[in-house]
Amino acid sequence: MSGIVVVGSANIDQVLRVERIPSPGETVLSHGLSTALGGKGQNQAVAAARAGVATTFIGAVGADGFGEMVRAGLSCDAIDVSHLKTTDKPTGTALIAVDGTGENTIIVEAGANTDVANLTNDDVAAISSASALVMQLEIPRDTVTEAARIARAAGTQVILNAAPIQVLPRELLDNVDVLIVNEHEAAELARDNDLAPELEGLGERLLALIPTVIVTLGSKGASLHREGSQPVMVPAHRVTAVDATGAGDTFCGAFAAGLVEGMEADDALRFAGAAASISVENHGAVPSIPYREAIETRLKESVN
Repeated sequence: MSGIVVVGSANIDQVLRVERIPSPGETVLSHGLSTALGGKGQNQAVAAARAGVATTFIGAVGADGFGEMVRAGLSCDAIDVSHLKTTDKPTGTALIAVDGTGENTIIVEAGANTDVANLTNDDVAAISSASALVMQLEIPRDTVTEAARIARAAGTQVILNAAPIQVLPRELLDNVDVLIVNEHEAAELARDNDLAPELEGLGERLLALIPTVIVTLGSKGASLHREGSQPVMVPAHRVTAVDATGAGDTFCGAFAAGLVEGMEADDALRFAGAAASISVENHGAVPSIPYREAIETRLKESVN
């Protein structure tokens, strides 16, 4: 078994630069508009590939110019797009406002991502032969559950980034090996499963659902929780953030790449944190995702 399969969303991001995120009913002027590749699935696939691991993407795009952009962009990163289907819905689109501090707000039109369903025999074969399956929640939940079940039966490690958060069926949770969530998502998942949602000790409580839990903490870093082990806290690198778009996805893809390469979970966590720290220093989702050499350089700098 080798490589990573990502089952997930692919979007085109329309990014507006603003001085501040508008309040409800408020109009603000943009001082820049850019169009770039995005979507949590696509971002994570690119992050894994640029980290140096063979990656396959299973998703859907529209029969439009944006769909052609997605297919070409993934191919440029040597990602296998033979499982990327074209549907009669428009390619998924995200409207993103980014303020002067790098914070953002995002509105997503799923479009063709809702057609990531009915996994084919070739899709099943790809998942079953992979070392790890990486998924998010911007595609139909039933598809995520089905893919996790297929992976578990084949011995493929299942990594779920439970974002955007929603109620997850027990069948899905039972087939996940590694859960990656931020604090908000962790609290919602705990509440949905009758666990205390308070932030203190949250990662440890989620071990009642998943054997390995990672909670990303933004500028505070990330914590790793495993059954039978003490929690591991990895602080964030000190950087000047200009755009947080895609940073969490960069973390997920890089972490999966580290695991597939044989890193211990805490080393993969540090590797992922270094990748995410580079991402926030640059604009855009896919455009900001670093390559392996840059990640290794950042890790060396943190040691010195």
